[in-house]
Amino acid sequence: METVVRVFLIIASLFLIASILLQSGKQAGMSGEIAGGAETIWGKNKGRSYEGKLEKATAVSAIVFLIASLILVAIQ
Repeated sequence: METVVRVFLIIASLFLIASILLQSGKQAGMSGEIAGGAETIWGKNKGRSYEGKLEKATAVSAIVFLIASLILVAIQ
């Protein structure tokens, strides 16, 4: 059981690191927002965009990481 949780923890941490590093910074999109790129940021299709998918992947991997960490502590 402990080995399975450790594997989930390692996989979640790798996905978390990758999804954070692939995201663009908040300052990188400021010129696009001024020029009319606000539709992609506040629009309905944000969840379907690349940034939206990365945000969801970051959130899911962070939740899996947190749960796996808590389970691992409870097991030990």
